[in-house]
Amino acid sequence: MEEIDLKELLDYFKSKLIWIIISLIFVIGVGNVYTILTRVPMYKSNTTIVLVSENNSESYNTSDLQLNKNLVGTYSEIIKSRKVIEPVIENLGLNYTYGKLKGRVSVDSVTNTEIIRITVSDDDPKTATRIANEIASVFTTEIQKIYKLNNVSIVDKAVDAVKPYNVNYIKDILIYSAIGLVLSCGIIFIKFYFDTTIKTSEEIENKLGLTVLGIVPKVEKD
Repeated sequence: MEEIDLKELLDYFKSKLIWIIISLIFVIGVGNVYTILTRVPMYKSNTTIVLVSENNSESYNTSDLQLNKNLVGTYSEIIKSRKVIEPVIENLGLNYTYGKLKGRVSVDSVTNTEIIRITVSDDDPKTATRIANEIASVFTTEIQKIYKLNNVSIVDKAVDAVKPYNVNYIKDILIYSAIGLVLSCGIIFIKFYFDTTIKTSEEIENKLGLTVLGIVPKVEKD
């Protein structure tokens, strides 16, 4: 394997600096155009509900606590069931199928609490908010019918998201910059490594051990 002169390699990279900058600008530009054309901005809104004492009294004993903890997992599944999702679609007049809306709803429980968080994603922030709040409302009503319990209370209503969660232009620019830098430097290194031409008289003396007696200049034609 041929040894690489680091100084020579560095000088070669310096001579290609303009090419590297142009490559970076090109990759960033193409990447941003791709992002704009293919990535749909999505917004998230979430509402939280809590399981409380059924009779809403001040007394809240251990049995109530244990019952609610056991119901958290069950309630989380019911929220994404047809019994809840389909009435939401009908009430809001959404052009969604059950499967499509279910895929945009995520439910998780806050660790070591009786709080359930319902999160809805949509390409319209106002629609995401309306769906999240309607799910919480319909779910509260359906639970009373299913379990004959009145142990669900809404803690926070959903509000409109300010910015999309899946678009971060600064992060994208950094990623595209890294890709452009790696590609351009890789191509330059490959060209340098496989370039066996002699460019200066110093290279003849260093690599071949010959003394240069004279140089024939390149004359451009008029």
